[in-house]
Amino acid sequence: MTVFEIIAAALLDGLLGEPYHWHPLAGFGRLAQRLEEWLNPSAISGPAESMAARGYVGGVSAVLAAVTPPVLVVWGLDQYTPLAPLLAIAILYLVIGHRSLHEHAIAVERALRRGDLADARGRVGAIVSRDTSDMDAQRIAGAAVESVLENGNDALFGALFWFLLAGVPGALAYRLINTLDAMWGYRNDRYRQFGWAAARLDDVMNFLPARLTALSYAVVGHAATALRCWRLQAPAWDSPNAGPVMASGAGALQVRLGGGAFYHGRWRERSDLGEGRPVDIGDISRARRLVLRALLLWIAVAALIGLRSRWLNA
Repeated sequence: MTVFEIIAAALLDGLLGEPYHWHPLAGFGRLAQRLEEWLNPSAISGPAESMAARGYVGGVSAVLAAVTPPVLVVWGLDQYTPLAPLLAIAILYLVIGHRSLHEHAIAVERALRRGDLADARGRVGAIVSRDTSDMDAQRIAGAAVESVLENGNDALFGALFWFLLAGVPGALAYRLINTLDAMWGYRNDRYRQFGWAAARLDDVMNFLPARLTALSYAVVGHAATALRCWRLQAPAWDSPNAGPVMASGAGALQVRLGGGAFYHGRWRERSDLGEGRPVDIGDISRARRLVLRALLLWIAVAALIGLRSRWLNA
């Protein structure tokens, strides 16, 4: 049933996309904001050492309070309801964001093809955390390609990995922790201590999925270049999981990504990724197709594993 559930969830996502109203993850985000208001001591004056300790404790408490109840509820329903397959499809549909990722990228590409840089900057600003106000067309295209490659792991393959490994509760836990990392995982005064737990948990849960995603990009793209860029360039990237994914993806597409960028008004040097020609507008669609081919590869491998397991147990 696992492969059927993945295919059904992927088809639902492709047909419906993310719910525009009453998305459970939006409600989870509001809960996370409230928990931060209660448990993040960053705005309270006090001794620096005491504040740091309270920040770490508050962050751990917030993650546990936000993630544990929904995961336990879903685990119980998955164990004790005859509708468990339908529950699995529904939860998996809600935690993957394949169509949403494609829609955001397509919007950037269309704005660029119209020559509307202002709209393209706004569109790409919705999917990246860097400053976009002074980006030219090539930098906008590069940022969009990087987002597609990285979020291929974060919004799709990470959830599928944990679904295959730990069922619906695993996929849900991964998506919730990934959401908290996106909200709290910043190295600034507000979140340095409070966001530590969410960021480290996200690193741990993404370690294997990120490398499987990188391998998938290599298999369905230009393999030799992807593997070489992964080996040589990923260690220099500041994120232990985004590095392999984006270096392999850039190599698979045989384009150059990375380089410095402005984040929150400050220039940050970043390593180069990939090799070959400079990125252009058409590479946004090429990146989307790379992710789609990788998804088909995952489904095929999961189906083969399922068939082998049935054959061994027959």
